[in-house]
Amino acid sequence: MNADQAALTRFDGLARLFPLPNVVMFPHAGQDLHIFEPRYRQMTADALNGDALIALAVLREGWENAYDQEPAVEPVACLGRISQHQLLPDGRYNLRLHGLMRIRISEEIRSDKPYRIARAEPIPDITPENTQKLAPLRRRLAQVVLPRFEPTGPVFPHLVELFASSVPLGVLCDMLAYALPLSLHFQLALLLEPHVDIRADALIQSLQISKPHFSRKFPPEFSTN
Repeated sequence: MNADQAALTRFDGLARLFPLPNVVMFPHAGQDLHIFEPRYRQMTADALNGDALIALAVLREGWENAYDQEPAVEPVACLGRISQHQLLPDGRYNLRLHGLMRIRISEEIRSDKPYRIARAEPIPDITPENTQKLAPLRRRLAQVVLPRFEPTGPVFPHLVELFASSVPLGVLCDMLAYALPLSLHFQLALLLEPHVDIRADALIQSLQISKPHFSRKFPPEFSTN
C-alpha cells in the first residue's frame, strides 16, 4: 500500500475545505500552496497532526461579496494529501498537495474549528460498459494533444510515453486537464464529470475547436488563500 492508498483508508467522510476562486485541482496532479491566513494555518496544522488530507474546493461566482463569511462552493471538490510541507518561522506554510480523488460535498457541518468542514463521499471514475470505446478515445486524444508540443522539446517524449503507457484513460484525462492551459470554467466542467468517456470526448472536442489559452503558468506558482 502506497502513501496515497493509505491516506484514502483514513478518510472518514469529513473533509477540511480549502476554497479557492482560481484553482481547479484534479486527482493525480500536484498543486503548490502558500498558506498564510490564520484559519488555514490551523487547518494545515490539524491535517498534519491527523490524516494529512485537505479538499481543494472551487468558490462559485460571486464569492467576492462574502469571502470572510462562507461563500458557496461547487458541489464537487478534489481531496488531496499533503505530500510535502514547510513551516515558515512566522507560522505560514508552503505545501505540496497531491490530488487523490473527486468527492461530492453533501453538507457542511458546524464545528469549533475556524475553517470549513463538510461531509463528502468519494466519486469513482465511471467507465463505459463497452470498454472497447476507450482505446479509440485515447488515440484521438493523443492526436489532438501531441501536435501542440514541439517534437524536439523536453515535454514531447514524456507525453508520448504517457499515451503509450497503461495509465487508465480517466487518470490520463485528469493529468491533461490540469496541465494543459485550459480555461477555469472548462477545467471545472471536467472535474464535475465522472464518466471517463465523456470527459475524454469533451477534451478532444475542445482541443479540436480552438487552441486553449493560457489561464495560468505551468508548473503553477504558489496559490494564495
